Amino acid sequence: MNSPTSSHSPDARYARRAGLAILVVLLVGGGGRLLLNFRSADALASSTEASLSRTVLTTRATPGELVRKVSLPTTLRGATESSIYSRSSGYLTAWHKDIGEKVRKGDLLATIDAPEQEQELAHARAVREQIQARLDLSRMTVERWESLRDTAALSKQSLEEKRSEAVQAQADLAAATANVRRLEQLENFRSIVAPFDGVITRRGAEVGDLIAPGGKELFAVAQTGTLRLTIWIPQVYAGDIRIGDQVSVSLTELAGEKLTATIERLAGGIDPETRSRQVDLKLPNPDAKLFPGAYAEVAVTLSGGSNAMVAPASVLMLADQSARVALVGQDNRIEFRNVQLGRDLGREVEILGGVSLEDTLVVSPSDQLVEGEIVKTRAWEKSGGTARQAAGTADVRAGAAGTLAR
Repeated sequence: MNSPTSSHSPDARYARRAGLAILVVLLVGGGGRLLLNFRSADALASSTEASLSRTVLTTRATPGELVRKVSLPTTLRGATESSIYSRSSGYLTAWHKDIGEKVRKGDLLATIDAPEQEQELAHARAVREQIQARLDLSRMTVERWESLRDTAALSKQSLEEKRSEAVQAQADLAAATANVRRLEQLENFRSIVAPFDGVITRRGAEVGDLIAPGGKELFAVAQTGTLRLTIWIPQVYAGDIRIGDQVSVSLTELAGEKLTATIERLAGGIDPETRSRQVDLKLPNPDAKLFPGAYAEVAVTLSGGSNAMVAPASVLMLADQSARVALVGQDNRIEFRNVQLGRDLGREVEILGGVSLEDTLVVSPSDQLVEGEIVKTRAWEKSGGTARQAAGTADVRAGAAGTLAR
């Protein structure tokens, strides 16, 4: 029979205490393990979410300029220019003025030898003399027959025939005279003269060349005291210019020198082929420093006409003849908005409505962006292709991560 005090022996008490200690150690170890597993899972979820988050480049619209300058190419021309051709055929016997020489109106430039025309003119004059003699004889005959009209020797029919012969001779004389004047005028065309005061800019014939009417150009003469320029203003700016407005002209060889031209004439409509408006300008050139035919650029100051916002063209998403942009809204969530566009300024576009200056726009938005998606943002630097390439790289990386997540 056991002793009633055996359960209170030192060995029993030690065993109970050891068991309790082991139980506590096991409970503490299990709780710690659970805590570590929870923290690891949370860290894994956070890292996974961070790796799957898309990074986008962002920018903001800026106030548009009410005044802009547009540079357009042009060619300098003389105030009056003329290409001189021959109206007479023959051989060029001499030219009396050469390129670069100043000429006055009526100055002899060249002469053409045409012996056939001389012979033709002599023949026409001889024919005219023959007709003149026949006319004189017809008139005298009519006078004699008129004096015998009341006698029975002449018939009325005969008298009328003589009168008709005189009238015909008169008409033949007029035709012969006109032919002589035509040939005399052609004779004058053998002398090539300057049509106005100016300077010879081209000479296209040599002594001995066979010249045909309307053939090759003989000379080109231009007035260089004032030069003319023609530019074509795009349709979007066609209503922003006025006659009398001044524009600046620049030439590469005259870098840094300011030249000012004045708008002289404006076309009354838009060219349907180029969708632009013709503008004629005049540029003073008193010292003849500028040469006709030179290339130049004209800087035209234009009014925008509306207080629009300006944003990079790469923010646009064009589809179904409409334009929209991607915005980063609250909590970095993607939002899409339709916008109203103004002028196309090249790398930038005008936005007339749909966004504000405070909105954050996504540059080069990916097609994989969805409404409400949470993204990371990075400021876009206006550096051309580098920024767009960085945006594309970020979208590709984000797209690959999204593919892995799915």
